[in-house]
Amino acid sequence: MRKTFLAILLLAALSCEKEQDKNPTVSTDNLKRSNERTDTKQDALSEEVALKKMNDEILQALKVGYYDIFSNYIHPEKGVRFSMYAFVNRNEDKHFSKIDFEKYLPTKTIFTWGSRDGSGEIYKTTIKQYLKNWAFRKDFTKSEYAFDTFLGKGNSLNNLKEIYPNTHFTENYIPGSEENAEMDWNALRLVFEEFDGKYYVIAVINDKWTI
Repeated sequence: MRKTFLAILLLAALSCEKEQDKNPTVSTDNLKRSNERTDTKQDALSEEVALKKMNDEILQALKVGYYDIFSNYIHPEKGVRFSMYAFVNRNEDKHFSKIDFEKYLPTKTIFTWGSRDGSGEIYKTTIKQYLKNWAFRKDFTKSEYAFDTFLGKGNSLNNLKEIYPNTHFTENYIPGSEENAEMDWNALRLVFEEFDGKYYVIAVINDKWTI
Protein backbone atom coordinates (compact mmCIF):
# COMPACT_ATOMS: atom_id res chain seq x y z
CA MET A 1 0.00 0.00 0.00
CA ARG A 2 2.84 2.38 0.91
CA LYS A 3 4.63 1.64 -2.37
CA THR A 4 1.43 2.42 -4.28
CA PHE A 5 1.07 5.74 -2.44
CA LEU A 6 4.69 6.72 -3.18
CA ALA A 7 4.22 5.85 -6.84
CA ILE A 8 1.16 8.11 -7.02
CA LEU A 9 3.12 10.99 -5.44
CA LEU A 10 5.97 10.48 -7.91
CA LEU A 11 3.62 10.54 -10.89
CA ALA A 12 1.96 13.70 -9.58
CA ALA A 13 5.33 15.43 -9.20
CA LEU A 14 6.39 14.48 -12.73
CA SER A 15 3.08 15.71 -14.07
CA CYS A 16 3.60 19.11 -12.41
CA GLU A 17 7.09 19.39 -13.84
CA LYS A 18 5.82 18.69 -17.36
CA GLU A 19 3.07 21.27 -16.92
CA GLN A 20 5.63 23.87 -15.84
CA ASP A 21 7.75 23.07 -18.89
CA LYS A 22 4.78 23.83 -21.12
CA ASN A 23 4.33 27.21 -19.44
CA PRO A 24 7.80 28.62 -18.79
CA THR A 25 8.14 31.95 -17.01
CA VAL A 26 8.14 34.69 -19.63
CA SER A 27 10.58 37.52 -19.01
CA THR A 28 8.08 39.98 -20.47
CA ASP A 29 5.46 39.21 -17.83
CA ASN A 30 6.26 42.39 -15.93
CA LEU A 31 5.84 44.41 -19.10
CA LYS A 32 2.31 43.06 -19.45
CA ARG A 33 1.36 44.28 -15.97
CA SER A 34 3.04 47.67 -16.07
CA ASN A 35 3.23 50.44 -18.61
CA GLU A 36 6.16 52.12 -16.89
CA ARG A 37 9.81 51.90 -17.81
CA THR A 38 12.29 50.35 -15.43
CA ASP A 39 14.95 52.75 -14.21
CA THR A 40 18.10 51.86 -12.35
CA LYS A 41 20.02 54.36 -10.24
CA GLN A 42 23.36 55.26 -11.76
CA ASP A 43 25.14 54.85 -8.44
CA ALA A 44 23.87 51.28 -8.18
CA LEU A 45 25.09 50.04 -11.53
CA SER A 46 27.66 51.17 -14.04
CA GLU A 47 26.52 52.91 -17.24
CA GLU A 48 27.29 49.86 -19.29
CA VAL A 49 25.34 47.47 -17.08
CA ALA A 50 22.39 49.86 -16.82
CA LEU A 51 22.19 50.32 -20.59
CA LYS A 52 22.47 46.59 -21.18
CA LYS A 53 19.43 46.16 -18.95
CA MET A 54 17.52 48.85 -20.85
CA ASN A 55 18.57 47.32 -24.17
CA ASP A 56 17.19 43.93 -23.16
CA GLU A 57 13.93 45.40 -21.87
CA ILE A 58 13.40 47.27 -25.13
CA LEU A 59 14.10 44.15 -27.20
CA GLN A 60 11.59 42.16 -25.16
CA ALA A 61 8.96 44.88 -25.59
CA LEU A 62 9.53 44.98 -29.37
CA LYS A 63 9.46 41.20 -29.62
CA VAL A 64 6.01 40.86 -28.09
CA GLY A 65 4.62 44.03 -29.63
CA TYR A 66 4.40 46.16 -26.51
CA TYR A 67 5.22 49.31 -28.44
CA ASP A 68 3.60 51.56 -25.85
CA ILE A 69 6.25 50.38 -23.41
CA PHE A 70 8.97 51.14 -25.95
CA SER A 71 7.60 54.69 -26.14
CA ASN A 72 8.46 55.19 -22.47
CA TYR A 73 12.13 55.00 -23.42
CA ILE A 74 11.92 57.70 -26.13
CA HIS A 75 13.81 60.89 -25.35
CA PRO A 76 11.26 63.42 -24.00
CA GLU A 77 12.81 66.37 -25.87
CA LYS A 78 14.76 64.96 -28.83
CA GLY A 79 12.35 62.17 -29.72
CA VAL A 80 13.58 59.18 -31.73
CA ARG A 81 14.85 58.67 -35.29
CA PHE A 82 14.48 55.40 -37.19
CA SER A 83 17.16 54.57 -39.76
CA MET A 84 16.58 51.68 -42.13
CA TYR A 85 20.31 51.18 -42.69
CA ALA A 86 23.64 52.02 -41.06
CA PHE A 87 23.84 55.39 -42.79
CA VAL A 88 21.79 57.89 -40.82
CA ASN A 89 20.07 60.31 -43.20
CA ARG A 90 18.72 63.28 -41.28
CA ASN A 91 16.66 64.44 -44.25
CA GLU A 92 15.06 61.09 -45.12
CA ASP A 93 14.93 58.93 -41.99
CA LYS A 94 11.67 59.10 -40.07
CA HIS A 95 11.75 61.05 -36.82
CA PHE A 96 9.06 61.24 -34.13
CA SER A 97 8.70 63.28 -31.00
CA LYS A 98 7.59 61.17 -28.05
CA ILE A 99 4.15 62.82 -28.20
CA ASP A 100 3.68 62.12 -31.92
CA PHE A 101 4.90 58.53 -31.60
CA GLU A 102 2.29 57.84 -28.92
CA LYS A 103 -0.35 59.73 -30.89
CA TYR A 104 0.07 57.79 -34.13
CA LEU A 105 1.05 54.40 -32.67
CA PRO A 106 -2.53 53.06 -32.38
CA THR A 107 -3.58 54.46 -35.76
CA LYS A 108 -3.25 53.13 -39.30
CA THR A 109 -1.50 56.27 -40.52
CA ILE A 110 1.06 55.50 -43.23
CA PHE A 111 4.51 57.09 -42.95
CA THR A 112 7.49 57.22 -45.30
CA TRP A 113 10.55 55.65 -43.65
CA GLY A 114 13.17 55.79 -46.38
CA SER A 115 14.32 54.02 -49.54
CA ARG A 116 15.01 50.31 -49.90
CA ASP A 117 18.57 49.50 -50.85
CA GLY A 118 18.98 48.23 -54.38
CA SER A 119 15.52 48.98 -55.75
CA GLY A 120 15.26 52.49 -54.36
CA GLU A 121 11.61 51.76 -53.57
CA ILE A 122 10.13 54.13 -51.00
CA TYR A 123 9.18 52.19 -47.89
CA LYS A 124 5.79 53.26 -46.52
CA THR A 125 3.92 51.65 -43.65
CA THR A 126 2.45 52.24 -40.18
CA ILE A 127 4.53 52.59 -37.03
CA LYS A 128 3.52 49.15 -35.78
CA GLN A 129 4.29 47.45 -39.08
CA TYR A 130 7.67 49.16 -39.35
CA LEU A 131 8.67 48.03 -35.87
CA LYS A 132 7.45 44.50 -36.52
CA ASN A 133 8.58 43.93 -40.11
CA TRP A 134 11.70 46.09 -40.33
CA ALA A 135 13.16 47.18 -37.01
CA PHE A 136 12.56 43.79 -35.39
CA ARG A 137 12.56 41.63 -38.52
CA LYS A 138 14.80 39.13 -36.69
CA ASP A 139 14.59 37.90 -33.12
CA PHE A 140 17.24 40.16 -31.65
CA THR A 141 16.62 38.78 -28.15
CA LYS A 142 18.78 35.87 -29.33
CA SER A 143 21.55 38.00 -30.79
CA GLU A 144 25.13 38.75 -29.86
CA TYR A 145 25.52 41.92 -27.81
CA ALA A 146 28.06 44.73 -27.89
CA PHE A 147 28.39 48.08 -26.10
CA ASP A 148 29.75 51.07 -28.02
CA THR A 149 31.21 48.58 -30.51
CA PHE A 150 30.21 47.55 -34.03
CA LEU A 151 29.91 43.83 -34.72
CA GLY A 152 28.13 44.07 -38.05
CA LYS A 153 30.38 45.57 -40.72
CA GLY A 154 29.01 45.76 -44.22
CA ASN A 155 29.56 47.80 -47.34
CA SER A 156 27.37 50.77 -46.41
CA LEU A 157 28.65 53.90 -44.72
CA ASN A 158 28.21 53.83 -40.94
CA ASN A 159 28.02 57.39 -39.63
CA LEU A 160 26.49 56.73 -36.21
CA LYS A 161 29.39 58.26 -34.28
CA GLU A 162 29.41 61.35 -36.47
CA ILE A 163 25.66 61.96 -36.17
CA TYR A 164 25.44 61.04 -32.49
CA PRO A 165 28.73 62.11 -30.85
CA ASN A 166 29.15 61.81 -27.08
CA THR A 167 26.43 59.17 -26.81
CA HIS A 168 26.36 55.47 -25.99
CA PHE A 169 24.94 52.77 -28.24
CA THR A 170 24.21 49.08 -28.04
CA GLU A 171 24.40 46.62 -30.89
CA ASN A 172 22.40 43.40 -31.21
CA TYR A 173 23.96 41.31 -33.94
CA ILE A 174 22.82 38.13 -35.68
CA PRO A 175 25.61 36.52 -37.75
CA GLY A 176 25.01 35.44 -41.32
CA SER A 177 24.69 31.84 -42.47
CA GLU A 178 27.34 29.77 -44.22
CA GLU A 179 25.04 29.02 -47.16
CA ASN A 180 24.82 32.75 -47.85
CA ALA A 181 28.53 33.40 -47.34
CA GLU A 182 27.58 35.06 -44.02
CA MET A 183 26.26 38.06 -45.91
CA ASP A 184 22.72 37.73 -44.52
CA TRP A 185 23.67 39.12 -41.11
CA ASN A 186 21.45 41.64 -39.33
CA ALA A 187 22.05 44.20 -36.61
CA LEU A 188 19.85 46.45 -34.50
CA ARG A 189 21.50 49.41 -32.76
CA LEU A 190 19.97 51.56 -30.05
CA VAL A 191 21.48 54.98 -29.35
CA PHE A 192 21.06 56.40 -25.86
CA GLU A 193 21.45 59.90 -24.46
CA GLU A 194 21.14 61.07 -20.87
CA PHE A 195 18.47 63.55 -19.81
CA ASP A 196 17.73 64.62 -16.23
CA GLY A 197 19.75 61.73 -14.84
CA LYS A 198 18.08 59.05 -16.97
CA TYR A 199 18.96 57.48 -20.31
CA TYR A 200 16.58 57.57 -23.25
CA VAL A 201 16.60 56.23 -26.81
CA ILE A 202 17.23 58.84 -29.50
CA ALA A 203 17.80 56.47 -32.44
CA VAL A 204 16.91 52.98 -33.65
CA ILE A 205 19.25 51.91 -36.43
CA ASN A 206 19.09 48.73 -38.49
CA ASP A 207 22.05 47.43 -40.42
CA LYS A 208 22.62 44.62 -42.90
CA TRP A 209 24.66 43.82 -45.98
CA THR A 210 23.56 46.12 -48.77
CA ILE A 211 23.84 45.72 -52.54
